[in-house]
Amino acid sequence: MAAGAPRIFVSHLADVPVFDPNGDQVGRVRDFVAMLRVGRRPPRLLGLVVEVVSRRRIFLPMTRVTGMESGQVITTGVVNMRRFEQRPTERLVLGELLDRRVRLVEDGAEVTVLDVAIQQLPARRDWEIDKVFVRKGKGGALRRKGETLTVEWSAVTGFSLEEHGQGAENLVATFERMRPADLANVLHHLTPKRRSEVAAALDDDRLADVLEELPEDDQVEILGKLKEERAADVLEAMDPDDAADLLNELPDEEKERLLTLMQPDDAADVRRLMSYEEHTAGGLMTTEPIVLRPDATVADALARVRQQDLSPALAAQVYVCRPPDETPTGKYLGTVHFQRLLREPPFTLVSAVVDNDLEPLSPGTPLHAVTSYFAAYNLVSAAVVDESGSLLGAVTVDDVLDHLLPEDWRETEFHADEEAPVHGH
Repeated sequence: MAAGAPRIFVSHLADVPVFDPNGDQVGRVRDFVAMLRVGRRPPRLLGLVVEVVSRRRIFLPMTRVTGMESGQVITTGVVNMRRFEQRPTERLVLGELLDRRVRLVEDGAEVTVLDVAIQQLPARRDWEIDKVFVRKGKGGALRRKGETLTVEWSAVTGFSLEEHGQGAENLVATFERMRPADLANVLHHLTPKRRSEVAAALDDDRLADVLEELPEDDQVEILGKLKEERAADVLEAMDPDDAADLLNELPDEEKERLLTLMQPDDAADVRRLMSYEEHTAGGLMTTEPIVLRPDATVADALARVRQQDLSPALAAQVYVCRPPDETPTGKYLGTVHFQRLLREPPFTLVSAVVDNDLEPLSPGTPLHAVTSYFAAYNLVSAAVVDESGSLLGAVTVDDVLDHLLPEDWRETEFHADEEAPVHGH
């Protein structure tokens, strides 16, 4: 749904059909999954609970939803068919929030929640519950009191996270705004028991981001304490190169079991990366750079670059290739850098502005040569192309740095020493 679209009350979407891009029905909406946040901040909507034909209930992330209108939900395509399991920080909107007794902050009046409204945040892919539809009084058919009103989420109290117990809800909520690297540092210093509790409470995408920033020992420990199906989900959410590095740390039997549980396309990318030597361009690369066909326009390229889940390094350029668009692609034609895209009219074809002067890396290029290549040409990302001319992926500067720094660099403090002398004094 485009930014600025009208808000939707969830009761209007209960039981509506869910379709894939081809128009085939996947199932029906049975509930919505939200994550409460500390204070009066609106909850984040994580996804939908969808009942498929076999009556199995699965989780559909909001990142896979492209439309919610006209009595239907449209998804982007492949749907994970694993059974939905509610996590500690998650709340079912229809099952747990509706009909709940809460109070208005303004006057303390007790009200009943009749419905909640969701809306997509401007210029972002995130969704929030931003409005609450309530009825004053205790209700009942014979009572005259029953004024209804719609208020901001922050105008009611009674939904907040419970404070008792040793669950991870409050801890996770407290760290919600932290960058993955900072949250990884916090997890690293927790006890193994607490680390496991927090990992269990994080959603798959957040845990994947955090795992990518943890030392290998912590990664293996956390992954080993997850149920195998969830571990496979988290590996799917990780960047393929990071997932491959993590799987390479596991025993062969466990590695193969997790790969079998992953979605076939995701597993194929990871297997391909695992076939290369670790300290080569093939072992360093990601298989998910931005790939465009030569007849795509600058406007198409800028739309892809704007995607929120892309790292700055991957968003710095697009790779122009003949079909197929997925790696390994058809013939690699060259690269268009972000700055060049900004200087061209939107209707210009990317094939007209492609840079093909720079020889791409081969998958067997050793790390020291990759490093020299990046330094010589001032790059943040570089194409990896095989002997047939197909684009296999891209190496980004952050992955090069990961392999150049000492193995324990994640476990050391990277902030400057406050006591260090200032040059010139």
